[in-house]
Amino acid sequence: MASRKRRDPFDIFRDFDEMFNEMFREMESGRFPQGGPFFYGFSWNQRPGEEPEVREFGNIRPGRDNIQIGERKPLVDVFDTDETVQVIAEMPGIEKSDVELGVEGRSLEIRAARGDRRYHETVELPADVDQDSAKATYKNGVLEVTLKKTRRQNRKKINVE
Repeated sequence: MASRKRRDPFDIFRDFDEMFNEMFREMESGRFPQGGPFFYGFSWNQRPGEEPEVREFGNIRPGRDNIQIGERKPLVDVFDTDETVQVIAEMPGIEKSDVELGVEGRSLEIRAARGDRRYHETVELPADVDQDSAKATYKNGVLEVTLKKTRRQNRKKINVE
Protein backbone atom coordinates (compact mmCIF):
# COMPACT_ATOMS: atom_id res chain seq x y z
CA MET A 1 0.00 0.00 0.00
CA ALA A 2 1.39 3.39 -0.97
CA SER A 3 1.86 5.81 1.87
CA ARG A 4 0.29 9.23 1.66
CA LYS A 5 2.26 12.30 2.49
CA ARG A 6 0.65 14.10 5.38
CA ARG A 7 0.28 17.79 4.91
CA ASP A 8 0.33 20.46 7.52
CA PRO A 9 -3.27 21.76 7.86
CA PHE A 10 -1.90 25.29 7.46
CA ASP A 11 -0.37 24.52 4.02
CA ILE A 12 -3.53 25.76 2.33
CA PHE A 13 -3.09 29.18 3.95
CA ARG A 14 0.52 29.32 2.81
CA ASP A 15 -0.66 28.49 -0.74
CA PHE A 16 -3.22 31.33 -0.62
CA ASP A 17 -0.60 33.72 0.72
CA GLU A 18 1.74 32.77 -2.14
CA MET A 19 -1.02 33.27 -4.75
CA PHE A 20 -1.92 36.72 -3.36
CA ASN A 21 1.72 37.77 -3.30
CA GLU A 22 2.13 36.68 -6.93
CA MET A 23 -1.03 38.57 -7.92
CA PHE A 24 0.19 41.77 -6.22
CA ARG A 25 3.58 41.47 -7.94
CA GLU A 26 1.83 41.16 -11.31
CA MET A 27 -0.37 44.20 -10.61
CA GLU A 28 2.63 46.30 -9.57
CA SER A 29 4.58 45.28 -12.66
CA GLY A 30 1.70 46.30 -14.93
CA ARG A 31 1.22 42.79 -16.35
CA PHE A 32 -2.14 42.41 -14.68
CA PRO A 33 -4.78 44.26 -16.74
CA GLN A 34 -7.10 46.76 -15.11
CA GLY A 35 -10.83 46.49 -15.44
CA GLY A 36 -13.04 43.48 -15.78
CA PRO A 37 -15.04 41.42 -15.34
CA PHE A 38 -13.04 38.38 -16.36
CA PHE A 39 -14.83 35.13 -17.06
CA TYR A 40 -14.20 31.71 -18.54
CA GLY A 41 -16.35 28.65 -18.95
CA PHE A 42 -17.56 25.97 -21.28
CA SER A 43 -20.84 24.65 -22.60
CA TRP A 44 -21.62 21.04 -23.30
CA ASN A 45 -24.23 19.90 -25.81
CA GLN A 46 -25.11 16.45 -27.12
CA ARG A 47 -27.72 15.66 -29.72
CA PRO A 48 -29.13 12.15 -29.94
CA GLY A 49 -26.85 9.87 -31.95
CA GLU A 50 -24.01 12.40 -32.12
CA GLU A 51 -20.76 12.96 -30.27
CA PRO A 52 -20.86 15.53 -27.45
CA GLU A 53 -19.81 19.06 -28.38
CA VAL A 54 -17.82 21.07 -25.84
CA ARG A 55 -17.24 24.78 -26.52
CA GLU A 56 -15.14 27.20 -24.49
CA PHE A 57 -16.28 30.77 -23.94
CA GLY A 58 -15.15 33.85 -22.11
CA ASN A 59 -12.64 36.64 -22.36
CA ILE A 60 -9.78 34.76 -20.67
CA ARG A 61 -8.13 31.46 -21.31
CA PRO A 62 -7.26 29.01 -18.57
CA GLY A 63 -3.76 29.37 -17.23
CA ARG A 64 -1.53 32.28 -16.36
CA ASP A 65 -0.65 35.36 -18.41
CA ASN A 66 -3.60 34.90 -20.77
CA ILE A 67 -6.10 37.47 -19.52
CA GLN A 68 -7.74 39.24 -22.44
CA ILE A 69 -9.99 42.23 -22.24
CA GLY A 70 -12.14 43.20 -25.17
CA GLU A 71 -14.85 41.53 -27.13
CA ARG A 72 -16.71 38.72 -25.48
CA LYS A 73 -18.18 35.74 -27.23
CA PRO A 74 -21.84 35.44 -26.31
CA LEU A 75 -23.23 32.09 -25.21
CA VAL A 76 -24.91 30.76 -28.36
CA ASP A 77 -27.28 27.88 -29.07
CA VAL A 78 -28.36 26.89 -32.58
CA PHE A 79 -31.57 24.94 -33.15
CA ASP A 80 -32.13 23.23 -36.50
CA THR A 81 -35.80 22.40 -37.15
CA ASP A 82 -37.50 21.12 -40.30
CA GLU A 83 -38.27 24.60 -41.64
CA THR A 84 -36.15 27.08 -39.64
CA VAL A 85 -32.80 27.70 -38.01
CA GLN A 86 -33.03 29.47 -34.68
CA VAL A 87 -30.03 31.11 -33.01
CA ILE A 88 -30.21 32.18 -29.37
CA ALA A 89 -27.41 34.31 -27.90
CA GLU A 90 -27.02 35.59 -24.35
CA MET A 91 -25.69 39.17 -24.35
CA PRO A 92 -26.54 40.92 -21.08
CA GLY A 93 -25.89 44.59 -20.45
CA ILE A 94 -26.77 45.98 -23.87
CA GLU A 95 -29.85 47.45 -25.54
CA LYS A 96 -31.74 46.29 -28.63
CA SER A 97 -30.39 49.29 -30.57
CA ASP A 98 -26.80 48.15 -29.86
CA VAL A 99 -27.19 44.87 -31.78
CA GLU A 100 -25.97 44.48 -35.38
CA LEU A 101 -26.71 41.31 -37.33
CA GLY A 102 -25.61 40.15 -40.77
CA VAL A 103 -26.21 36.97 -42.74
CA GLU A 104 -23.98 35.76 -45.54
CA GLY A 105 -24.25 32.24 -46.90
CA ARG A 106 -24.31 29.90 -43.93
CA SER A 107 -22.91 32.43 -41.46
CA LEU A 108 -24.67 34.74 -39.03
CA GLU A 109 -22.51 37.54 -37.64
CA ILE A 110 -23.54 39.00 -34.29
CA ARG A 111 -22.06 42.27 -32.99
CA ALA A 112 -23.09 44.46 -30.08
CA ALA A 113 -21.44 47.20 -28.06
CA ARG A 114 -22.47 49.43 -25.16
CA GLY A 115 -19.91 51.12 -22.96
CA ASP A 116 -17.24 48.60 -22.03
CA ARG A 117 -19.38 45.61 -23.07
CA ARG A 118 -18.63 44.35 -26.57
CA TYR A 119 -19.83 41.10 -28.08
CA HIS A 120 -18.86 39.46 -31.36
CA GLU A 121 -19.47 36.00 -32.77
CA THR A 122 -19.80 34.45 -36.19
CA VAL A 123 -22.18 31.51 -36.02
CA GLU A 124 -21.99 28.77 -38.64
CA LEU A 125 -25.53 27.84 -39.64
CA PRO A 126 -26.44 24.18 -40.26
CA ALA A 127 -28.40 24.89 -43.46
CA ASP A 128 -28.88 27.42 -46.25
CA VAL A 129 -31.27 30.15 -45.14
CA ASP A 130 -33.42 32.83 -46.74
CA GLN A 131 -31.77 36.09 -45.68
CA ASP A 132 -34.96 38.07 -46.27
CA SER A 133 -36.90 35.89 -43.81
CA ALA A 134 -34.75 36.82 -40.80
CA LYS A 135 -36.62 37.91 -37.69
CA ALA A 136 -34.81 38.97 -34.53
CA THR A 137 -35.87 39.95 -31.02
CA TYR A 138 -33.86 41.06 -28.00
CA LYS A 139 -35.34 40.86 -24.50
CA ASN A 140 -33.76 40.63 -21.06
CA GLY A 141 -30.27 40.03 -22.41
CA VAL A 142 -31.31 37.27 -24.84
CA LEU A 143 -31.16 37.65 -28.62
CA GLU A 144 -33.33 35.30 -30.70
CA VAL A 145 -32.85 35.12 -34.47
CA THR A 146 -35.09 32.93 -36.63
CA LEU A 147 -34.33 32.25 -40.29
CA LYS A 148 -36.34 30.15 -42.74
CA LYS A 149 -34.43 27.42 -44.51
CA THR A 150 -34.17 27.45 -48.27
CA ARG A 151 -34.16 24.36 -50.38
CA ARG A 152 -31.06 23.92 -52.42
CA GLN A 153 -31.92 23.41 -56.02
CA ASN A 154 -30.78 20.18 -57.57
CA ARG A 155 -27.64 20.42 -59.58
CA LYS A 156 -28.38 21.44 -63.14
CA LYS A 157 -26.20 20.28 -65.98
CA ILE A 158 -25.05 23.07 -68.25
CA ASN A 159 -24.22 22.24 -71.85
CA VAL A 160 -21.11 23.79 -73.30
CA GLU A 161 -21.60 25.19 -76.82
